[in-house]
Amino acid sequence: MFFLTTKSNFMELGISSFGEVSPAHVSGGDHTAAQRMQELLTLAKLADEVGLDVLALGEHHRPDFIISAPEVILAAVAAITKRIRLSSAVTVLSSADPVRTYQNFATVDLISNGRAEILAGRGSFIESYPLFGYDLNDYDELFVEKLSLLLKINASEVISWQGKHRAAIAAQGVYPRPVQPKLPVWIGIGGTPASAVRAGKLGLPLTIAILGGAPERYVPFAELYRESAQQAGHDAAQLPLCLNCHFHVADTSKQAADEFFPPYSQLMNRIGRERGWSPMDRRHFDFLCGPEGPLFVGTPQEITNKLLNLHQLFGNTRFLAQLVLEGIPHQSVLRSIELFGTQVAPTVRAELGVAQPAG
Repeated sequence: MFFLTTKSNFMELGISSFGEVSPAHVSGGDHTAAQRMQELLTLAKLADEVGLDVLALGEHHRPDFIISAPEVILAAVAAITKRIRLSSAVTVLSSADPVRTYQNFATVDLISNGRAEILAGRGSFIESYPLFGYDLNDYDELFVEKLSLLLKINASEVISWQGKHRAAIAAQGVYPRPVQPKLPVWIGIGGTPASAVRAGKLGLPLTIAILGGAPERYVPFAELYRESAQQAGHDAAQLPLCLNCHFHVADTSKQAADEFFPPYSQLMNRIGRERGWSPMDRRHFDFLCGPEGPLFVGTPQEITNKLLNLHQLFGNTRFLAQLVLEGIPHQSVLRSIELFGTQVAPTVRAELGVAQPAG
């Protein structure tokens, strides 16, 4: 168990990003990607300075995102921050080598002096599977096997292991080992009941991405998670639960919506064309920003109210605010992080009776 806290007295607030970028479609000399990477480092440093608890970076292998190797970026962030925890969001474990994944995050843990975490998932996009030579027909089997290996490595310095999709390991050590006794390994899901049950049975922390539909529709996944944990002999009340939602805060509601709608709708409509979703218009967007909607877009007070309502629904111990970087001025993104850390987070912690971070 990584966190020995109850739902009522523990809350971490952080940011997550996929590193959106306008594709340059070049073989080298990608100055747009270079600028976005520097902006990522800047916003990570600011998040640490304003007292946010977590930075999480998501792995993708597409031209519209620059984060394909979150561990590398997290290592750079570790060197310029002091206290913020550093996580993936997610590591696509199904198409990764668990040994190398563990080594990379253990290295981040050493650089950061014990702040690294792994958020493992199967990924919402499929590009990594053919890229690394995996069959999509093995989608679920790959994740189950590789998660089992990752957890085994996390528990023991020297391991023996045999599976179907990777060469066997015979009494070999995996190095380096982290500063923490174990690397926190979270499971990330987007709405699959079986995934919530799996995390509960294993007693692992769970992150639910709420990227469409009213948050209350996701409550059954949290209930499944806790019920499965209890049935497996774990103390469900002690298990960390994180929620991840799209987020942008500004000084006025109109400013927040006007800044966020164009890039967000462009992103969702681009993905929607691939998946057969209906196009998003401003009316639909404004509804999603409402009190019952999944978008956390508005003033500090509006965001605070939604976070407290979310906690009432789920009893979550962590919230990740998912930023959209492409199409929003960098200064507006920094202002959003500043308001989150200096106005929203202190109020939420005070309302929940959670201690403010030191420093």
